[in-house]
Order: sequence, then structure tokens, then C-alpha cells
Amino acid sequence: MHLTSEQAAILSTNHDLRIDAVAGSGKTTTLLEYARTRPAGSRILYLAFNRTVREEARRRFSEAGPAAVDVETAHSLAYRHTRHLRQGDVRPGYKVHELAELLGIAGTGEGHLGFVLANHVDRFAQYFCNSAVAKVTSLNYLDIVTEDTAREFVTRYYTQIEHLTRSFLAMMDRGQTPMIHDFYLKKFQLSAPQLGYHYILFDEAQDASPAMLDVVLRQPCVRLIVGDVHQQIYGWRHAVNSMQRVPFPVMRLSSSFRFPQAIADLAVRTLDRKHILAPVDPVVIRGMGKPKSVKTRATIARTNTGLLKKAIDHITANRGRGTVYFEGNINSYTYADEGASLYDVLNLHNGQHDRIRDKLLATMGSMEDLEDYVEQTDDKQLGMLMDLVETYGNDLHERIATLKRMHVEDDKRQTADMVFSTVHRCKGLEYDEVRLAEDFMTDEALSKQLADDGSPAQRSRLNEELNLLYVAVTRARLLLHIPESLMPGDLTASAHVIVQPGKEKTNSRPAVEKSKFRPAATNGKGYAKQPFTSRAASSNKNWTKDEDALLLRLYHAGKTLHEIATVLERKPTTVQMRLRKLDPDA
Repeated sequence: MHLTSEQAAILSTNHDLRIDAVAGSGKTTTLLEYARTRPAGSRILYLAFNRTVREEARRRFSEAGPAAVDVETAHSLAYRHTRHLRQGDVRPGYKVHELAELLGIAGTGEGHLGFVLANHVDRFAQYFCNSAVAKVTSLNYLDIVTEDTAREFVTRYYTQIEHLTRSFLAMMDRGQTPMIHDFYLKKFQLSAPQLGYHYILFDEAQDASPAMLDVVLRQPCVRLIVGDVHQQIYGWRHAVNSMQRVPFPVMRLSSSFRFPQAIADLAVRTLDRKHILAPVDPVVIRGMGKPKSVKTRATIARTNTGLLKKAIDHITANRGRGTVYFEGNINSYTYADEGASLYDVLNLHNGQHDRIRDKLLATMGSMEDLEDYVEQTDDKQLGMLMDLVETYGNDLHERIATLKRMHVEDDKRQTADMVFSTVHRCKGLEYDEVRLAEDFMTDEALSKQLADDGSPAQRSRLNEELNLLYVAVTRARLLLHIPESLMPGDLTASAHVIVQPGKEKTNSRPAVEKSKFRPAATNGKGYAKQPFTSRAASSNKNWTKDEDALLLRLYHAGKTLHEIATVLERKPTTVQMRLRKLDPDA
């Protein structure tokens, strides 16, 4: 096969190496050729990011026929090597109410204290299992808690959270309760395994956990750490950017065979925005892709909420005709990680407690209780479900049912008129034509959030936000539709980059009686729905005395909740909940 000079240079090496590979640069092909050209008898491990990538890599390595290549994910490798260390069963995870019951804290304290504690224990346990340290006490859990209300809660109960986390880990270690997948990965790392390979090819290393990176770096063999420093999008899962942590010589793959130069230029300009956060090395991407026709179309969003809104817009515009496909199963977009569904939140919103199936939400007396829980835990997925309910109310049943009716099976994915996906679920995939949702980080939002908080943690979070946009942009092979708000000012539209004008306000959504949107015990004033805004910006910031005073003045002056929310830059529901706390008769 024909190799670029960069690929040929990598194949000629036989020492530890860090390979910075831009999106679509053929890194898997490069690693396959690297393995194929190693000396006979070499034992080689290829570490894939997830199961889907692993199965595709196994097929490709098998067809190419290099000697003795084991293809594994971090977890499949750890599972195979910890048979003698595991006691009892393994399960994907614990719901909050299950963990609270297991630890004996369900229903303890005022409000939902036990459940909030259990939520933080779950996150602390995952943080430890993915870290490289040997003891829980070597970590500061507050390092990963960002929202003010959640930080205040954790600070107040830190000793108890740490103690409960250690108890939970000990119970899994003794086999008293099934262990989670990340726990046997941790046991694997702490056992200091010697794997016996001559070469380890660590793909997508920018999203590696510190635990797995520690295992790889301890192996006495040639190690290739491969990835794209700008595609790290799993910091919220405690991934670290290994591309910046290994002291290996650096080689690059800078030619993308996926898309033409116009899309490459947009990708580079997207990364140039990082200069506002910290000095970054300039990125060069040569767009060498030459696709000629559109066979696959996709809409990509930053969040589940943003994606479902685009999907609803799509079926409204097409009057329910055509076919759709959701990467990762449509049902996964209507559930939070811990199991609460969109419908449970809607039932709580409507005061229909007898129809709530999730045990955690069943303990909530109102949407105000759920709002408090979300703020104290910083549970972003539950927050996004609340956003959808607040926006569409009882329309959701019909809209989701229509989407499910139009959805094709997995084996017909390529035939769908439109594929819908968040960035995280389409990582590693590509489509001929891509439309981006409006929920990515704009320059205006970037500057504002940085001005509000310039801490290292905030800069790291904002850096990952730009990575998400970069990954979304680079999924396109031929055509990219980008909202005007995301288009760099010094670039112009082209045959391959199509700029979508600012969204016009419409009344495309059928009118719904206000009573269907109004939570129980409203003040009777009613309100209009405002467009989607980030919960971090609109509901998780603390209320000041001045804001409380202004809220009461506006309310007693007869202003609607929507008008008050606009002035205070809050959600109508958040305003209403705060109003109840300040004035129970409101």
C-alpha cells in the first residue's frame, strides 16, 4: 500500500514513541502496518478505546495477518488478568438508591441527604478506580466537583463521603457485593502486572485513564502512545491526556484522508480558539479527502437535550415521514446514567407520583426537590432531562413515540435518512454530510465563562468544550453545515462548509395549554417557555441577596416568571422554586 512519508517514518522506528495523529489521518492503518512489519515471533498488544473499535480492529488485524496481535480494551484485558483476584459477580454499576441501601444511608437525614451522599460516593469510587494512586486518601474528591452548590455540600460532608467510599470499595473487594467494571480495572493496576509483550500499541491514548496508563508505562517493551491531544472528550470520566504525560519522542500524522481542505481549515481555526485559554502549539491539517457523493447524513449535538430538540425539529419539518437512526440506541437518550427516565421526570412535573418507576425520583415530592438534588450532586444528565420536560412538557410522549416509529434497526443504519448522535457516541465514526446543533461553545460564551472563572479547572473544562466542537467538525467527509454562531469570523462559506443562519424564532411547536407545563402549586401567573440554556449558567449558581430582593420586587410588581427569568438570567422553573423558598404564599 502507498504510505505517506510520515507513516513510513513511524514504521522505520523500533523504540518508544508518541504519535500525534489528526482526525482521519489513518492511524489504525499505520498501526496495522507497524505490527505487520515487526520481527517474526513478536508478541503485540493493540489497546482499543471501546468494544466497537476493538471488534473492527480485530477484523482488520486478522485480515492483514501480522503475527500474534492481541486486540483488547483496557477492561477486557483487566478482566482476563484478574480472574484470581475477583470475588463474586460483576455488574455495570449501582443506581443511587441501591448504593444508599447497600451503605445503610437510604432515608437518612433531612430531605434526600442519603441519596445525595450515595451519588457522591459513586463518583468518588469511580474517580479512585480510574486513578493511579493506591489509597482513597491520596485523592481530593473536591478536585473534580465544579459547581458551587455541590462543592458546598461535599465540603460539609467530606469526611462522611470519604468513609462511605472506602466502605463501598471494601465491600466489593471482600465479595460482599458485586464489583463494578472499574473496580477490577483498579485491582489489575494495583497488582502491577507484567504482560509479556514486545510491543504495545495504545490507541486513543488522549482518553486513557491514569490507571491504565500506569499499567502500560510499567511494561518493559516498546510502547506506541497514539492519539490526538485535541480529541480528549472524556475528562468527566476521569480520563487524562496521556499524549501530554509521556516523555517519548514525538512523531506526527498530519494528513487527513477523511475530508477536503475547507473542512480541515475550519478544524484548525476551531483549535486556534484555545489560545484564549493557554498557549498551544499550532496545528497543521492537510485535507486530502476526496469523497464525491452523499450517502450518509448525520446531525451531531453536544448534549442529549440539544440532540433530541434537533430530532424533534426534524420530524416536525418532515411531518413524521422518513427514517432516522440514533447512535447508541434511542432509549439511551431518554435515561440518566443512574436509571431515571425522561417519563419519570415528566410524571414528577405533572404531580403523577404513582406513575414514577425510578425509586430515587419516587422519593421526590416535587420538581423543587429534584432541582435541589441536581444542584447538590451536579448530576448533569438528570438536569438535561429536566430541561427537556421544561421545554416540551406533555408533548414529549407524542414526539418520542414518533421518533421510535421512524427509527430503523441497527443493520439498516446506513439506510436512515438522518442519523442523530451526540459527539461522545459518534467518536471514531464519519458521515458524508454533517449538521451541527447550536449547543456547542461559542466565542461569546467562551469569553464570558472564562471571565467569570479563570481557574485551572475551568480552563481545562473549556478546553474540552472546544475539543468537542473539533471532534464534531471532523466527522464530516464532504459537507458540513455549521451554525453561524460557531463559524470563525475570518473564514467564509464554501462548497464544503455551509453556514446556517441564526435560528429564527418560530411557533412551529404546537401550542400546549399552559396548565400542562405548570408544575403543581404554581402561583397561577403562568409563563412562556424560554429557549434552552446551560444549566451551569442558569440554575447551578448561588442566589445573592441582591438577586433575592430583585426577584421579590419583580414578582410583587406583577411580572411574569418568564420576564423575571429573563432579567435574572435564570430558568423560569428555577425562579419559581426560589420564589417559593422566599415567599411560601407565592
